[in-house]
Amino acid sequence: MFIFTYIAIFMLAMRLRRSLKFTAIFQKWNLPLNLIGWGAVVMFLVIAKAIKNDEVHGIVAALALAGVLYYLQKEPDFKSFGILLKAHYPLVAVAVVVEIITLVNEDFYDKYDDFFQSAYFMAFGYIFIRLATSKKQQAELKRINERKDELEVLVAQRTAEITKQKNELQETVKELQSTQAQLIQQEKLASLGELTAGIAHEIQNPLNFVNNFSEVSMELIEEMEEEMAKGDLEEATAIANDIKQNLEKIRHHGKRADGIVKGMLQHSRASSNIKEPTNLNTIADEYFRLAYHGLRAKDKSFNADLVTNFDQNLPLINIVSQDVGRVLLNMFTNAFYAVHQKQKTIGGDYKPRVEVSTKIIGKEVEIIVRDNGSGIPDAIKDKIMQPFFTTKPAGEGTGLGLSLSFDIIVKAHKGHINIDSKEGEGTAFIITLPLA
Repeated sequence: MFIFTYIAIFMLAMRLRRSLKFTAIFQKWNLPLNLIGWGAVVMFLVIAKAIKNDEVHGIVAALALAGVLYYLQKEPDFKSFGILLKAHYPLVAVAVVVEIITLVNEDFYDKYDDFFQSAYFMAFGYIFIRLATSKKQQAELKRINERKDELEVLVAQRTAEITKQKNELQETVKELQSTQAQLIQQEKLASLGELTAGIAHEIQNPLNFVNNFSEVSMELIEEMEEEMAKGDLEEATAIANDIKQNLEKIRHHGKRADGIVKGMLQHSRASSNIKEPTNLNTIADEYFRLAYHGLRAKDKSFNADLVTNFDQNLPLINIVSQDVGRVLLNMFTNAFYAVHQKQKTIGGDYKPRVEVSTKIIGKEVEIIVRDNGSGIPDAIKDKIMQPFFTTKPAGEGTGLGLSLSFDIIVKAHKGHINIDSKEGEGTAFIITLPLA
């Protein structure tokens, strides 16, 4: 019966060789598998002559099959053939057990000869059963691998598409960021253009003082020269003190004009995004008056009560002054626009009023810009901070002011903007900024 063992070795080697024929490792295993298969044939012929005891020959054949299985299972190239290799284990076991029993107790073997032969046949047949199953599994595995390859191609294509879309989106984001920066700069220049008359008015005041005190000082110098010519040094000294005071006033108002010009130049430039200690009262008062005179330059008949309630104990806070100044300027411009429109609509005894106040609340500074205009309808309160939304007629507003203000206060400075408005009575914009 040991011939089945040699047949199993030969068939296993040939089966593996055929399976590897169209693979990259065929050349590697072609010769070794041929040697194993045909070596089993040679071994059968040689040992049959050398060993006359069939039982010993059967045990040698079983050990040869076991050795082949052990060798092949150690090789990673045959990992996928594990089921086929393990199908030979029963034949090895049956061959060893049957041959040892025959060798030890031949009478016992003869008594159960049919049983032992059936065991041989069953173990040999099990190989073919597992081989059929293995073919199905190999076919299924091949189908899975093909599907896997298809999916990998699809994934690669989809990844390429996503990468392309990502790159396109990144380019779009860059364009949008560039456009946003341009829109911000245009909004700043537009607001600056509206304030041109207000700036001229504000500069004119300190320049008038400079001119007046200069003229007075010239007259005082002439009087001082006359008194010195008379020898009245006491009177000349008194006049010199007056001249000194005038020069101090000239310097004060000169710095005032210089500050207005610098502020406007800073307002027109791109933001530096550098936070610096800033007096909120100063920039609020500056832009408050500029916004008022800017509107008055368009309509000389417009007048309003300007009310300031500044907390004089307000500390310096770290902000990007030109950005926060732009927010305040936008709030003031909107407030004056609102009261002006209401004045034109109802007229009569209505008196426009705009108020700005500052105070400390806990660890925050609160700035309130309040007007007694027409108020904001409830239906649009949630929209007024959206980009390009405006209640002004076409051509009078970009709709960017409040949305940019929101970005500056909330996103850049970690503050808040709240709206308290009652339709027909007025609006209050409440800005809070952290002290630290």
